[in-house]
Amino acid sequence: MKKLKGMPTTIHKHRLPRITLLTLLLALLLSAGLRAEILIPMDLTQSNHLKAYGIAFEALKEQHVIKWLLNYRGGSFLIPDAPEISALCNIRGVRFEQVSSSQVAAIMLEIQDTNMEAVVLEKEPKIGIYIPPNSLPWDDAVTLALEYAQVDYDRVWDDEVLEGKLGDYDWLHLHHEDFTGQYGKFYGSYRHMPWYQNDVRTNEAMAAKHGYAKVWQLKHAVAQKIEEFVMNGGFLFAMCAGTDTFDIALAARGVDIVDALIDGDGIDPQYKSKLNYERCFAFENFTLKTNPYEYEFSDIDASDYSRLRGAEADYFQLFDFSAKYDPVPTMLTQCHTNVINGFLGQTTSFFKDKVKKSVIILAEVPGQNEVKYIHGNIGKGTFTFYGGHDPEDYQHKVGDPETILELHKNSPGYRLILNNILFPAAEKKQLKT
Repeated sequence: MKKLKGMPTTIHKHRLPRITLLTLLLALLLSAGLRAEILIPMDLTQSNHLKAYGIAFEALKEQHVIKWLLNYRGGSFLIPDAPEISALCNIRGVRFEQVSSSQVAAIMLEIQDTNMEAVVLEKEPKIGIYIPPNSLPWDDAVTLALEYAQVDYDRVWDDEVLEGKLGDYDWLHLHHEDFTGQYGKFYGSYRHMPWYQNDVRTNEAMAAKHGYAKVWQLKHAVAQKIEEFVMNGGFLFAMCAGTDTFDIALAARGVDIVDALIDGDGIDPQYKSKLNYERCFAFENFTLKTNPYEYEFSDIDASDYSRLRGAEADYFQLFDFSAKYDPVPTMLTQCHTNVINGFLGQTTSFFKDKVKKSVIILAEVPGQNEVKYIHGNIGKGTFTFYGGHDPEDYQHKVGDPETILELHKNSPGYRLILNNILFPAAEKKQLKT
């Protein structure tokens, strides 16, 4: 038999293992390239937006570095491929995609050339929620969101605040709280209800414990401590009456603005001239409403309970921001839609002419003098105020059962809440506005 040109007369046995090893190495490298990272899309393809935030939070706990892809597919998350993360997504019903290194490169190129940005999340935020011990299920949408998303948080109240423990936290939330010391101004309708009377007893006991004769004095001191927390670099998020009553307490620090029916003595007759708006985070030039029978604190709030048009008719709209030049407001407004159904609260929204010019408006009610969602810087920290009580319960009356978030797992209104818990996880150099 003739030999083919160049064909050796014998086959060396050592060449077969070398070829096999090379093939295996190439296969392993190709496999690693095909499964480089996990993409959690946050557009309309996502099966559970709310629990997706919990996955991101869990990845941070496991010390994975996350890229939050602002304006890319609704604000998607890019996480290093890890079996425990993909398993967790499957368990919690969160849709994810395994993307190759070449796909990641293509995504980053798209981000570079458009109004998008990749923000690095590097640290699990320590979260505190200001919750009275007598809190009821209808008291706080944020705790509902965190528990549904399976995000860790600590309960804090006046003891922890006054004892200086806020320094242990990165992020603090205030909700349906009344920092003016008027028990939510529920006196007119609910003063005979056991839950209201229990609220009075609980707060009076706390005031006495810390040496204050009046509950409003206690709450003013608490508000001042929270102000210090923000000034020192803390992130404050507030909803409903936790927004305007906080600023009212700062403006009226040390001044009695509480009617005798509530605290046993009269209002300071000079209180109007003693209000200091410069101490306020967000609002200015407001007028207080001191009538204990009126379910309102001031003219900051744009609530109109006579105009119950429904969630879709009372919608609000998110503003668009430059992801590269305004990363903070862009983070806070990440969503799969920019039009969101409205929802009421004791403080539903804010009249625009009462909002300080230094404050960034994140969302407004189109055609109205109302803003729904605002953000600003105070000292080394920031605050974000979000009007309304529960994004998936339009009216949410006192005593209503809590919202079942499994029925609203793609809620855009709740997404805005959860944007805020990841905001402090971003690299500090990327938080400049």
